[in-house]
Amino acid sequence: MKTICLTLFTIAIIWSPRLVSAEQKQPTAASKFQPTYADVAYGEHARNVIDFWQAEGDGPRPLLVYIHGGGWIRGDKQRREADVKPFLDKGISYAAINYRLTATDALPAPVHDAARAIQFLRSKAEEWNIRKDRIALTGGSAGACTSMWLLCHDDLAKPDADDPIAWESTRVTAAAVSVGQTSIDPKVIEDWLGPMVLQHAMINMAVGEATIQDALKNYDKHHDLYVEFSAYNHVSSDDPPLFMTYGDDMTLPSKNAGHGIHHPVYGVKMKEKADRVGQECHLLIPKHSSTEYRNAQDFLVKKLLQ
Repeated sequence: MKTICLTLFTIAIIWSPRLVSAEQKQPTAASKFQPTYADVAYGEHARNVIDFWQAEGDGPRPLLVYIHGGGWIRGDKQRREADVKPFLDKGISYAAINYRLTATDALPAPVHDAARAIQFLRSKAEEWNIRKDRIALTGGSAGACTSMWLLCHDDLAKPDADDPIAWESTRVTAAAVSVGQTSIDPKVIEDWLGPMVLQHAMINMAVGEATIQDALKNYDKHHDLYVEFSAYNHVSSDDPPLFMTYGDDMTLPSKNAGHGIHHPVYGVKMKEKADRVGQECHLLIPKHSSTEYRNAQDFLVKKLLQ
């Protein structure tokens, strides 16, 4: 079984901290699709905020959490009605989070912020009518990378912490992701995908280096971070179900930075390992592989409502 990790989880606020209240903020009239609560703070940094849409239904509701992409370099939690309403219509609440970015806060900040957001949402279970044992994750690219890491990683709960939010579990029910990086280790992914993947700034900026040349020069210094934040290294038989989608272009070596950082081989490698250890894992590459689920929404609804 997964064990509780007491040493890895720290939320170090190291840039532009602010003192904010965790009180709910009502959505603005300008919003096209208004959350029930907007920009609720889950930490001290300006980007530590959540939007939450509360679903109707009898009893506590399952929750889907969206983690945005952008290489951990850019991006935002903004959601369209078409993203959220299909889940609300099924009685599934929805949350979208922002987190610190690597331009100012390298790993572990973006990923540990997401873990903290899950803990915060669990701490709101009674107030927001959340079913704590039915929380799933979704996101694309770096949001997928973070989602898969949380899905497969040991629990980051700290039962002895002074902060009651840190007592909550970071484990989730399932994840459905698209074009996610299952490893960010430059030596691993260059072997998988060829040299062009290393031209994407996600890989060097993840560890606070301005260029990939600097990241490789200082590889030994960053090795542990690359290993730790690659979901592929944490796959085990007791991990919850995973659904992955990728584009059809299986060309190797990868053609350019964008193709490489979103390449289907990430999913192929992840599924191969999941199958070896016995984790439930579904890989959809439309022209190359299919699953029993039509799409991510179908998978998420079935896992959250079962």
